Amino acid sequence: MISAILPTYNRAPLSFVSGEGSWLVEADGRRFLDLGSGIAVNVLGHAHPALTAALTAQAGALWHTSNLYQIPQQEALARKLVDATFADTCFFTNSGTEACELAVKMARKYWSEKGHPERNVIIAFTGSFHGRSSAGIAAAGSEKMTKGFGPLLPGFKHLTFADHEALTEAMKAPDVAAVILEPVQGEGGIIPVPDQCLKGLRDLCDETGALMILDEVQCGMGRTGRLFAHEWAGISPDIMMVAKGIGGGFPLGALLATERAASGMTAGTHGSTYGGNPLACAVGNAVIDIVSDETFLAEVRRKASLFRQGLEGLVASHPDVFELVRGSGLMMGLKCRVPNSDVLQAAYGQNLCVVPAADNVLRLLPALNVEDADIREAIARLDRAAASLSPA
Repeated sequence: MISAILPTYNRAPLSFVSGEGSWLVEADGRRFLDLGSGIAVNVLGHAHPALTAALTAQAGALWHTSNLYQIPQQEALARKLVDATFADTCFFTNSGTEACELAVKMARKYWSEKGHPERNVIIAFTGSFHGRSSAGIAAAGSEKMTKGFGPLLPGFKHLTFADHEALTEAMKAPDVAAVILEPVQGEGGIIPVPDQCLKGLRDLCDETGALMILDEVQCGMGRTGRLFAHEWAGISPDIMMVAKGIGGGFPLGALLATERAASGMTAGTHGSTYGGNPLACAVGNAVIDIVSDETFLAEVRRKASLFRQGLEGLVASHPDVFELVRGSGLMMGLKCRVPNSDVLQAAYGQNLCVVPAADNVLRLLPALNVEDADIREAIARLDRAAASLSPA
C-alpha cells in the first residue's frame, strides 16, 4: 500500500523537532550538528532571532493579498536586490524551480520580441541541476532526471562540462538563445567553474548576443563568500536564478535580470499567486540585510578558510576514505574513495548531518554564521566517522 506521502524520497530515519543556530534536536532528544542547512537554505542557521521576529511581526499583520496589488515588502526586497547586483528588475517565485521556468521563458521571449523566434535553443551542461520541472529536467538532460517523463521540453543542447572547444562551436549556431549554468555545480558534486571560464563564456555571449543565465540557487546568497558566486570572476549575467538561502528557510525564490533581457516580459506574460507574498518577503528582507553586509561576508570567507583547512587535514589523515576537497566558501565537497552513502551513515552515527551529491561526493553546507567551535566540532565528528570506515 502506498504511503500517505508520495514515496519519492529516500528519507533518513530522523525526525527533528527544533533547532538553534547550527544544531538540530531529534525527537528522542539527540543533538545533531547540521552541515546541510536544509540543502544550503538555512544560511543563518535555525531559529535566527531576526528572522523569527520578521516573520512573527508580519504574520500578525498580513499574510497574503496576491500580486493583483502592490506589496510593499516585495518592493523593498526587489530594490535591495537590484541595488546589490547587476540586475535592473526581479520577479519573485516560491522556489528555484519556478525561477528556472521563468529564465527559460524570458530568454526565448527576448528573441521572439526581437523578431528571431528561431533563436530558442538553450545550451546546458552535463552534471547540472536546475530543478525538477519540465524545463528544469530538460535543461539538465540526464537520464536519471528524465527517464519516463517524455516527451521532454525541446530546445536544449547539452554539452560536456568543461569542453571549451565544443562550447565555442555550439555558440556559433544561429538558433542559440542563451546558455545556462551553475557557477558552482551543487547536485553535480560541488564543482566550481573556474573564473577564466566564466569570463570566456561572458565574452562568447557578448560576441553572439546569446543571453547568459546563471543558476545561483545553491551557490548564491553569500554561500561562496560573495553575495553571489559570479562576482569572484568579475562578470555579470543577463539573467540569474536565486532561491534557497534568500528566504533563510522560508520558501522564496527570485529571477533577477537586466532591463535588456527582461524587455519581452510585459503584463500578462508571467505570474504567480504566492510569489513574493508579504510573509516571504518580510523574511527575505531580514535575510538580505544581514547577508549582504560586507563585514558578514568577510566572516564567511574567514570561516571558509578555517573549514577548508580542517577538511584538507581530514583527507590527509584518511586517504583511504577521502580523495580530495573542492568547492568555494562554505560550499564544500568531500570526494570519497568509499561509497559516499557509507560516509553519510557514519556521519549520522556521529550525530552529524551532511548531504550526498553526484560523483561520490558529500556536500558540506553549514550555516554562514556557523561558530568557529562548531566548525572544529564538525571536523572532529567527520574524523571519527572516517575512522570507523578505515581498515583496522
